[in-house]
Amino acid sequence: MNINIAIEDFINYCIFEKGLSDKTKQSYSNDLNIYELFLQKKEIHKVEDINQETLRSFLKERSRTEKTSTIAHNLTVIKNFHKYLYRQKIVKEDISESVDRPKLRKNLPRSLSIEDVTKLLDIYLDTPFDYRNKAMLELMYGTGLRVSELVNINLNDIDSTNCIVRVMGKGSKEREIPLGEYAIYYVSLYLEKRSLLLKNKPCDKLFLNNHGMPLTRQGFFKILKALLKQKGINSSVSPHTLRHSFATHLLNYGADLRSIQEMLGHSDISTTKIYTHKSDDKVREDYNKYHPRSHK
Repeated sequence: MNINIAIEDFINYCIFEKGLSDKTKQSYSNDLNIYELFLQKKEIHKVEDINQETLRSFLKERSRTEKTSTIAHNLTVIKNFHKYLYRQKIVKEDISESVDRPKLRKNLPRSLSIEDVTKLLDIYLDTPFDYRNKAMLELMYGTGLRVSELVNINLNDIDSTNCIVRVMGKGSKEREIPLGEYAIYYVSLYLEKRSLLLKNKPCDKLFLNNHGMPLTRQGFFKILKALLKQKGINSSVSPHTLRHSFATHLLNYGADLRSIQEMLGHSDISTTKIYTHKSDDKVREDYNKYHPRSHK
């Protein structure tokens, strides 16, 4: 089969069978077009003529100009393409099966120190917006919510009696997260002021903007940036940093990794395990600081 026809068939399969979004379709098409151009240079025009060495040569050439993450993405799409060809019996073997993905360097998530968190959460309560901001930050740091989860909380998702918040996470998976006394207290104070933000428009979302509409992720980010500037804290801190800080501080104070996984809504424990590196740093620091035989 001609390569460009095979690519077209694969993209159509992904759209109609896998429900590929327009954005993902464009990404797949771009990756496969790059692959096809390489094969054309090698005078390979039929999928049956592509072998494992051809694919390895492609990856080697890409490695001269592209980042590892880009090559890894290219290879993921190409592997899916070759798997499709094999499953459809267009070729006799999946030549990509034994080609390993390049190893990506995992960056440790940034987290704030407890001192910086305390400084960030020290908000003087005057206007309804102050009460809202204080409640949001206490809730986010106290639960490790993603910012998308935070802004989508409805009024009835807060259960003050049982001290939990219900959130809809990735993959439409609902989870319940325990609420600490600070979060419950400041959310309750905010609820007393919330009606002042409504502008006579009914809204079920917990957190509102200055137009009485649901606060957006972008709106939360702007609020956070303004507070960071006001407090003199590193401006590169993002909403996700509060989530990382939540997990890191829990682990450093002895929380079980499985419990943290549940609260963060990670489907795989390996995602949560990245925080153990942060904890290892703390262990090493404490050893060097406190053990009588750590230094000569």
